[in-house]
Amino acid sequence: MKYHIEEQSSKFAYLQLYEQLRADIVKGVLPYGAKLPSKRLFAEETGVSVITVEHTYSILCEEGYIESRQRSGYFVIYKESDFLSLAESPHQERYHTKPAHGVKCEFPFSVLSKTMRKVLADYREEILVKSPNRGCAELRTAIANYLARSNGMSVRPEQIVIGSGAEYLYSLIVQLLGNRRKFALENPSYDKIRRVYEANSVECDMLELGKNGIRTRELERTDATVLHITPFNSFPSGITASVSKRHEYLRWAEKRDGYIIEDNYDSEMTVSKKNEDTVFSLDKSGKVVYLNTFSQTIAPSMRIGYMVLPEQMVENFRDKLGFYSCTVPVFEQYVLTELINSGDFERHINRVRRARRRANKNLVI
Repeated sequence: MKYHIEEQSSKFAYLQLYEQLRADIVKGVLPYGAKLPSKRLFAEETGVSVITVEHTYSILCEEGYIESRQRSGYFVIYKESDFLSLAESPHQERYHTKPAHGVKCEFPFSVLSKTMRKVLADYREEILVKSPNRGCAELRTAIANYLARSNGMSVRPEQIVIGSGAEYLYSLIVQLLGNRRKFALENPSYDKIRRVYEANSVECDMLELGKNGIRTRELERTDATVLHITPFNSFPSGITASVSKRHEYLRWAEKRDGYIIEDNYDSEMTVSKKNEDTVFSLDKSGKVVYLNTFSQTIAPSMRIGYMVLPEQMVENFRDKLGFYSCTVPVFEQYVLTELINSGDFERHINRVRRARRRANKNLVI
């Protein structure tokens, strides 16, 4: 068996196995319908525990790559032909369960106030200095490291742009790509996305959602060259794009030399044991701009968002928009840097996710 664990790797064994299996499934090395080795056999061949293999298989099941069949084992259910499927019935929408009542997302105020005091004591007059255009280097580095840990996204701090919330970043994207392009959006979607684009003189085409993302026929119909998606828990439908649909989005962008704006709002609050694969991390051609904010994970008043540019767009951004000043105060940037670097941010995320899993364990998604 070719699967192996790299002892010197910083990644847990289950994640190493997950990434190797996922790669073979997507490439077709493990085709649709293929049966995976039993957990015990796989554990023996790779030198890990059965629990480690069980964790790996459970994540692949949650993400739609494989499924468990009672008394038969695990089988691959991912297939490339799903990209071209038109058999999407409007009467079969799948809506993800909303967070259970009583599960609060608020960041602990005691931790936040302690961190603010620490920043005042440690950074002192540095908080009075003007922020670099794309944001403080410390925060961009912290976010880059966090994305590598949480989402498997390998990005440089230079690719990250800090701004005061998603709406501000939407406007920057229009200026970067140009308002002569037509933008395609999910229908339904968060209405402010469309309103911001239209306020920047962009023509928007609303594409109907199906059970696992934007319908294939809608993607084929539109003549847009920019696709704005919220692949995790789209508002207000609650639909999460399947892994096949995420690959379909990438093929759409590649076919028409277009771009994808991946708005990953609220994605950290998944009840899954692992974050959903981002479209950015699946992209090989540099066509995806990734956005996220901290308004859900910390507080609505924390108006800090960020976007991650593909490598080939960094210089273009610098030339066209490098004159803009960063819209987030330096003090808040350093506070967020400390929350991420100390581990307090991720501990909070993990607490909320565990609570939601417990609250939803008897609910069917």
